[in-house]
Amino acid sequence: MRYAAIAKPGIAAGVGFAGMAGMVLAGHGLPDVRTGATCLFCILAAAAGSAIFNVVLERRTDAMMPRVEGRLRALNTIGAANAAVLAAALVLVSLSVSLARLNVVSTGLILAATVSYTLLYTVYLKRRSPYGTVTGGIPGALPVLIGYSAVSPRPGLDGLILFAVMLLWQPPHFLALALKYRGEYRAAGLPVMPVALGEGYSKVFALLYATALVPLALSLYILGYCSAYYGWFALAAGLAFVISYFTDMKRGNFGRAFLATILYMMGILGAVVVDAGFITPN
Repeated sequence: MRYAAIAKPGIAAGVGFAGMAGMVLAGHGLPDVRTGATCLFCILAAAAGSAIFNVVLERRTDAMMPRVEGRLRALNTIGAANAAVLAAALVLVSLSVSLARLNVVSTGLILAATVSYTLLYTVYLKRRSPYGTVTGGIPGALPVLIGYSAVSPRPGLDGLILFAVMLLWQPPHFLALALKYRGEYRAAGLPVMPVALGEGYSKVFALLYATALVPLALSLYILGYCSAYYGWFALAAGLAFVISYFTDMKRGNFGRAFLATILYMMGILGAVVVDAGFITPN
């Protein structure tokens, strides 16, 4: 349980699902067992390793945030050095297996996701810019392209659209959390948007991104990559999400808004898997 606490299994599960959606979209059908299992293993191992690196690097600021005291206790029990060794091993295994069993493109994208999360976002952007979550969303969106490239090494426009959907989703997702715990972020000295630019600005920023998600996700249908079944679902889910998110943010129900972002993205990824895998397979 101590290791699970610092590996952030919830995030790993989410990026694994994104990778699966990428694979199904690339092949317009379920991937073969070998490719699917290998790709998911590589994504999950790299995600766990990156999460552990993140916990090690943020242990000083985490000490000032009661929200994450559980994972800090786990890290202190394991030891930062031991955790760092485990993180490096997980990432190296992921890269080695990907290079041997998948292809160079997938391996390069796994490396890019790991480096951009641990160094670009954790070490630099999060500590220096209120807009860090915008570019910091890249590692969270890359699993779509990792999965896509495992099946088709040259990502198509459909893969890039789904990548963009996940990238655009990151600010509304994170800002709901940052607004709920802005006091803890302020105490930790992290200039997240609600701390640096205020609650009102953060709400408007998040709502603009949330609204832009609807036509972008719908474009997979408009451009002919997914069926009308997906199109109707994406439209209905998108409108329901925007209304729910707007209402909760306006009322200060930031925890509910955060949950709404998760449900929306899981719904879109699930719809892509069902549509491309079972309704319109090649």
